[in-house]
Amino acid sequence: YMLKLISLFGDRVTLSHFLMNSQADFAPYFYDNGPYSRNGNLAFFSLSEDTAVGTQIYCLNGTDPEGQEVRYGLSFDPGSKEFFRIDPKSGNITLIEKLDREKQDSIDVLVSITDGKSKVVERVTIFVMDANDEKPEFRNMPAFIDVVETTESGSSIYKVEAVDKDTGSGGSVTYYLQSQHFSLFTVDRHSGVVRIKSGEMLDYEKTKTHFITVIAKDGGGNFNGKEQFLSSSATLTVNVIDAQDTPPSFIGTPYFGYVYEISVPGSEIITVIAKDGDVGNPNPVRYSFVDGDDGVFSINKTSGCISLLTQPIFLKREIFNIQVKASEVSPAGRLMDYGVTIVVIRVVDLNNNPPTFYGVNGPQNVFELTMYEHPPEGEILRGLQIIVNDSDQGANAKFNLRLIGPGRMLRVVPQTVLNEAQVTILVEDSAAMDYEKHQFLTYKLLAVEIDTPERFSATADIVIHLLDTNDNAPKFSSDYYIARIPENSPGGSNVVSVTATDPDSGSWGDVKYSVYGSGADLFLIQPESGIIYTQPWASLDAEVRSKYNFYVKAEDTEGKYSLAEVFVTVLDLNDHPPSFNDNFLETTMVIGAPVKIEAVDDDAEVPNNVIQYAIMKAEPDNNIFEINADTGEIMLKSYIKSMAIIQNITKHRDCTWSLVVQARDRGQPSFSTTAVIKIDITETQLKGGPLGPFLLQGRNKPLQILGMLAGIIALMVTLTVVISTAIFLRNKKSNRILPNRLVENVNYNNNVSNIRRQWPPPPPPSAPSLPPPPPLCTPRERQWAVPTVSATVGPRPKKKPVITRQDTVNKALVSELKMRLEQKRIKVRY
Repeated sequence: YMLKLISLFGDRVTLSHFLMNSQADFAPYFYDNGPYSRNGNLAFFSLSEDTAVGTQIYCLNGTDPEGQEVRYGLSFDPGSKEFFRIDPKSGNITLIEKLDREKQDSIDVLVSITDGKSKVVERVTIFVMDANDEKPEFRNMPAFIDVVETTESGSSIYKVEAVDKDTGSGGSVTYYLQSQHFSLFTVDRHSGVVRIKSGEMLDYEKTKTHFITVIAKDGGGNFNGKEQFLSSSATLTVNVIDAQDTPPSFIGTPYFGYVYEISVPGSEIITVIAKDGDVGNPNPVRYSFVDGDDGVFSINKTSGCISLLTQPIFLKREIFNIQVKASEVSPAGRLMDYGVTIVVIRVVDLNNNPPTFYGVNGPQNVFELTMYEHPPEGEILRGLQIIVNDSDQGANAKFNLRLIGPGRMLRVVPQTVLNEAQVTILVEDSAAMDYEKHQFLTYKLLAVEIDTPERFSATADIVIHLLDTNDNAPKFSSDYYIARIPENSPGGSNVVSVTATDPDSGSWGDVKYSVYGSGADLFLIQPESGIIYTQPWASLDAEVRSKYNFYVKAEDTEGKYSLAEVFVTVLDLNDHPPSFNDNFLETTMVIGAPVKIEAVDDDAEVPNNVIQYAIMKAEPDNNIFEINADTGEIMLKSYIKSMAIIQNITKHRDCTWSLVVQARDRGQPSFSTTAVIKIDITETQLKGGPLGPFLLQGRNKPLQILGMLAGIIALMVTLTVVISTAIFLRNKKSNRILPNRLVENVNYNNNVSNIRRQWPPPPPPSAPSLPPPPPLCTPRERQWAVPTVSATVGPRPKKKPVITRQDTVNKALVSELKMRLEQKRIKVRY
């Protein structure tokens, strides 16, 4: 080989150069850093399935013995999903697909390292570690189960099964019930067995269905760095089965069947029907023979159909009395309670007789019955004794029964007859059997053969005469009645007529009326006609009471009744005139201020009690006053501002005005009342003081005013004398024990100090003198000065009196009263 190379390269290639370049090239290799390392060759590397896509999960790490730069590679088997991507230079491996341990728990990859000349490839397996990301899943839920209500307490009724695909604690499942404290059930935490709670029983009458929410919860585990518990829920529906305690009963008994001479084995003879007596949750019924079949008949255990097993010629008897048993079957297939009936099978010949209805006395095509209306539903019309018979045998005697008539009030049992049966008519709609709607009912009872070419048939009329019962209460034409009656209507006046009807017949339809209630005292009602009228002594007055309401009762002979309410309004009439409190009034008017008069009208309603006022006459002049028609305020006309204007109009210096005021209501007819108003006019209004109003009101009675003033003055003088005498006597007694030079502080009232007492004391005060007589005044002059009353009680310093405006007005009023008194005296003299 070396000689060949030398021949190729010639003399330029020396042996030493060749030996240097022909040294061995070693392949690169990975570092093996152990199973828990994040760099190396991925040997024994594991990765949690909840690692996020895009996460750098590993770094391949290796070297080249010659120190050459290495590159990394990562590949997957053909057809497998690529979960990772690698950076060839750095060797960083990144997750690019979501991991799911439950679908794939390991990933095979091929990792490689190369220095450009040599490449090393290794197969490694990456294990996907579990995270708690799966909820428990129920395998047999939701579910529906039936449980008999008599199931014992603590019994197991169902086993719940749930599976969690996670491993470890995250894959363990425990079971709970939602609302455990209020449930009748309990579940085993580990096995999932659902039981009836100890001490509890199911009750069909209380609850027919229970909905149990079962929760399956795992043991928890790590997910995305946090501990996580996952759970699922499903519903177990428990249908409570009614306990069976009533045996089956046959319908349409007695049963009669026939075997015809042409019958063949397998022919249906008759079908018996039985139903479970537990109607709330009936069980299916299974039929069987007890005795009497002689092995020549069979019965369908589910349908109750009795069939012939042999040729009629081999039958050894003409009549077979077969005992048939109907047993109810539990859901578990166990036979429970049963009932027994007799089926009579007769061997007959060909079909040559139509069905025939029989009564007590033989064949009959009209059946009549008299009964009361509204019999209970399901009641048998026992008064109808009907037997239907077809004298043929076998299929020739098999026919259907139908009842044709108004509505669905009745139904016939049985609907299919073989040979002969007693016809039973049952009430189906009690409410429709109403005497007030149908006094008699007519039905057609039709019997038609089923499997014969002739299709013989028969009909019978059923006529039911209904008798009435007192099943209706009287009913008013309205729930309430509204009436109006004028006040002052005479006693016995009609108010309103009420009407109630009772559709029952005879005396049950007779209605009597009565009234009662707190508002019925003034009213009576005619028991037969329903006319409401007032008591003979009643006097209706809208001003006293305008509204009455009471109840009227309509009652039949057996006490059934109904009520209606009556509202009576008493209409107001204009029967009261307006009235003043006093028909002669005296008042004083200050210029600029109105004087109000008021009248009242005792009528109850407008416009009868609305009053308008008017001045009918005014003396000495009609052109001074005006009145507000609505309020009754009397005022001077707007241009009168002072007494001078009044004096210019009337030419009187002072006078009393007399007004005739009318108060008229707005009723029909209208009433009115008048009153005389005496008015004194003044320019100033007295304000304050106890004497002001009194003096103002007594201007026309000067003698009374002067007498009152004299009495007040006399009382003041008497009090002054008594007080002065008492002070004098006390001072005199004190002079006997006090020397001339004694000066002391005396505090008699505990509120005055440092009072110097004089010695000897001052002389006692003299009695006050009477006031001088009032000066005479001519009628033309007004005397506004009022004499004062003075008295000396003791040596006290004099103070200048303070004269107020009120005092001035009072003095002026007293002076005017005195002047009027003098004017009257002068008139008397002359």
